[in-house]
Amino acid sequence: MVANLARKLDAESPAPALDPVEIDAINLFVQFSRALGQPRSYAEIYGLLFVSHEPLSMDALIERLALSKGSASQGLKYLEELGAVRTVYLPGERRHHYEAVAELRNLAGRFLSRQILTHFKDSGARLDRLAVQAQKLSSERRKFVGARVKLLRSWARNGRRVVPFVLKMLGAGT
Repeated sequence: MVANLARKLDAESPAPALDPVEIDAINLFVQFSRALGQPRSYAEIYGLLFVSHEPLSMDALIERLALSKGSASQGLKYLEELGAVRTVYLPGERRHHYEAVAELRNLAGRFLSRQILTHFKDSGARLDRLAVQAQKLSSERRKFVGARVKLLRSWARNGRRVVPFVLKMLGAGT
């Protein structure tokens, strides 16, 4: 886990090893990311930035977390689009530096809008294809799958109604 990462970095890299606070914060966000189905590297980046008292460059994140440049770049792009991190200007520095945004209301709102509501909105065509494919099945199976498609349409319809309500309750900007 991250403790192994810290030992590896301590032994192989001139970058400072992760300290216990950083390790625990990263582990906490990794647990959250698993529950949300997000890549571990995104959680590691956010966790380290969350407890960092100063903005970090992508190179620092790569070194400290032993990430590939591609993983770090993708993770930072995703986290920026989500509003979870922002670019910070540091005088005299040419590289971008990043810091965590710690506003749960906006993070939750953007996640719900971009990850959940988008999937509900995009599910119509997929459900239509599933319904067409179900018509090719045997009678008993067609009836069962048809009922499941009807249930999925109901979930999507309810989700499209509920998520905006939740966003409004959160007062979240999207």
